[in-house]
Amino acid sequence: MDDTAHRSAPFDLPQPSAPRRDPSRYDPSAEARWVPEPDKRPGRTAFQRDRARVLHSAALRRLAGTTQVVAPMRSDFPRTRLTHSLECAQVGRELGASLGCDPDLVETGCLAHDLGHPPFGHTGEEALDQAAVACGGFEGNAQSLRILTRLEPKRFAPSDEEPARLAPWPGRSVGLNLSRAALDAATKYPWTRGGHPTDPASTKYGVYADDLPVFRWLRTGAPADRKCFEATVMDWSDDVAYSTHDVEDGLQAGHIDPAALHSGEERTELFKIAERYAADAGAEELGEALDRLQAQEWWPRGYDGSARARAGLKDLTSQLIGRFCLAAEQATRARYGPGPLTRYAAELVVPRGVRLECAVLKAVAVRYVMQRDEQAQLRTRQRIVIAELADSLIGAAPYGLDPVFAALYENAEDDRAALRAVIDQIATLTDASALALHARLVEGR
Repeated sequence: MDDTAHRSAPFDLPQPSAPRRDPSRYDPSAEARWVPEPDKRPGRTAFQRDRARVLHSAALRRLAGTTQVVAPMRSDFPRTRLTHSLECAQVGRELGASLGCDPDLVETGCLAHDLGHPPFGHTGEEALDQAAVACGGFEGNAQSLRILTRLEPKRFAPSDEEPARLAPWPGRSVGLNLSRAALDAATKYPWTRGGHPTDPASTKYGVYADDLPVFRWLRTGAPADRKCFEATVMDWSDDVAYSTHDVEDGLQAGHIDPAALHSGEERTELFKIAERYAADAGAEELGEALDRLQAQEWWPRGYDGSARARAGLKDLTSQLIGRFCLAAEQATRARYGPGPLTRYAAELVVPRGVRLECAVLKAVAVRYVMQRDEQAQLRTRQRIVIAELADSLIGAAPYGLDPVFAALYENAEDDRAALRAVIDQIATLTDASALALHARLVEGR
């Protein structure tokens, strides 16, 4: 995504650039699948099939039991990974359609973007990364690609067809077998570990070494290290959805007091956190971003739990989503013109002011929700659960593994592949099933 628009205000738009060629429509290469399949029902597009496959997948369903900000079932109101993914998909579908993308394609990318998140969300991700050091580490985005192309059983590669292209894949699951464009739209970080184009120390990456064959296939013709346009729409929709909804959840739960955001001391601490999301911004510019939000008539002055206050929270999220998406749409159109924008014909332009407003919202959720003592203690316990569960399963495997992962373990070509099978098993658990398996295998209950 490009955030080079004017710094002074969120809706100051860049001037259109010189005319360029019209972007190409989706071609057969974008609709191709790793393993070719005949259409089962005439009239349905490749991207409609992709959306349906993700929507009906077990991997998406399990996100209902996976932490977003707070653990599932601890309260009736806060989001889970599933509700976040559905909300991200709604935002992305509309924003993508407004810019000329296929809406089903963008929605597929949004629905799939968090499939690889393990139990306990980012806390579980960090713990699994430690457990998986010997097989290359763990990253939720790389795990998403692994689920889509290998672990979610829907289609298998033929055992005696095109052996050169499919090697070492003949006869093996190819996951949901989505189209090339759909897999690309779900790829937020198109590089391996340590391959970030500007920050080699970044822990973010989108593919494990043993999934490189399908990754190279899906990136055929793509500029190196550059996301496709649909993935940039997905990425911004993700930021918009979780930044606004996390604040809504925090206000509803009583963890965020809007009045505190006027305190100089609180703002100082808040902007230190916000700089994690906007490293090139200082406190003064972040303060201006917060001031712009606080000046809006729909910004909350308090929350008392009444029906009117709840309606106000819904209006807050609607206003913020509209503000952030409209700014990106207008800025992108100002740069690229009115035609349909697809694949590698453009990059999403997000004005700097809006990006900083989003960063401040993320910081609000971190400071007042995620940094509470109760949450810190819970995360410590969750790390221990994942670490002990990994130790137990690694020591006893294939005992304790589900049939799918036990088969992967027993057929592993080396110790790295065997360890990856155990990590895959843990990553597919929900919060509740991880706790239950830990109680059985570690605590003997």
